[in-house]
Amino acid sequence: MRLHHVQVACPRGGEDEARRFYGTGLGLVEVPKPDALAGRGGCWFRAYDDRGAVTAELHIGVEEPFAPARKAHPALLLDAVAALDEAGARLAGLGFAVDWTERHTFAGHERCHAFDGAGNRVELLAPAAGPA
Repeated sequence: MRLHHVQVACPRGGEDEARRFYGTGLGLVEVPKPDALAGRGGCWFRAYDDRGAVTAELHIGVEEPFAPARKAHPALLLDAVAALDEAGARLAGLGFAVDWTERHTFAGHERCHAFDGAGNRVELLAPAAGPA
């Protein structure tokens, strides 16, 4: 068994903020939703490796009434601490909240928590450069 995708929610009309966070901020590629699901709103994103294989898939669904996920969250693994630093800086530069207070609290990794435009928590982590 392996994970196919994770879904987080946004309020109706929140797709553009999702695109800024997940697309512009994290560099995920938006992919078309299937025709049968497109009318529901939301948007889908993927990450790919150097060979074009999907390495992560995230669906943003419209939920009413909406409440942001402040504890439950997707965790996206980046390849290196430098990529983590760059992603955090890019998100902060776009105006998204990025919290580094737990950077060294997960053995073997460095991490931050960011909050998308709807207020959902997203963890970004990378293998630690030095000893755990």
